[in-house]
Parts: sequence; structure tokens; C-alpha cells
Amino acid sequence: MYKDFDYNQEIDPTGATETQWPSFKNVNENDERNDHFIHRNGKIFAGTHLIIDLWGASKLDNLQLMEQAFRESVVECGATLLHIHMHHFTPNGGISGVAVLAESHISVHTWPERDYAAFDVFMCGDAEPHKAVEILRKAFLPSKIEVSEILRGQVEK
Repeated sequence: MYKDFDYNQEIDPTGATETQWPSFKNVNENDERNDHFIHRNGKIFAGTHLIIDLWGASKLDNLQLMEQAFRESVVECGATLLHIHMHHFTPNGGISGVAVLAESHISVHTWPERDYAAFDVFMCGDAEPHKAVEILRKAFLPSKIEVSEILRGQVEK
């Protein structure tokens, strides 16, 4: 876990900005391997996986808005989009979708009847997955956001 920020704290969705999130860069420039593992705070790992829960959210049945939020997140995070696939369920209008990235993926499952959405944002290399939180906040206007972080593929030194 990254210790400089409490990702499990409740974020005020009206005031959260990407400046609240730490900067993430692949800082070991002397390593000649091109595996895109991240070197941060003495840890080496494959990527940052965010579990993002939106509560009290709106427009969770809007397929076009969801795809737009995915595309904006990819750009803002500095990732590379390979493919997006969305499925719109009926009759409740929930959405399940995934953006496949060169750096990994963004996925979603929504329950508009409960104003709830579950997002996964997993990215490796120089991508900055935390920047997706602000895009999702602006798109779906949740009353509460919960973010958990997992450092995937940690390497023992």
C-alpha cells in the first residue's frame, strides 16, 4: 500500500481534485529492462489497481456518458486505449464495460436502481490511474466515493 495518502478516506466529491493524489512515475531510469514495473518509495510492482465505489451517483444508465468518461480517463491518466466494449442491460439500464489498455484496463458494473457503480482502474508503467477518480466524480456526481489501492505484482528485494 502507498502510505502517504489514505485512499480509504471518504472524499468530498464536490471538492476532490487530482491534486489530492500523489504523482506516480516510473522513477528507476537506470533499469534497462522494459517491463514497465513501477519503482516507488522503495517498492517495485507491476501496477496500481484502484477499486472505486461511487454511491449516490447519477446517470449510471447513460451508455454514451460512460464511454466518454472511460475515454477521458484514459487520456487524463496518460494511458493507451486499445478497445472499449460496453453492454447495456435491460430493463434496469445497468452497464458493464471494459476499456482494454496497453497499460491494463478500466472496468465498470453499475446498478442505477441503487445509484451505485463499481469501477476497477488498473494501470502499469507511467500511467497515473488516480486521475480517473476526478473524471468519474464529474461524470456521475456521486455523494460518496470510496477508493482502495492494491499494488499488484510486488517484487521482493
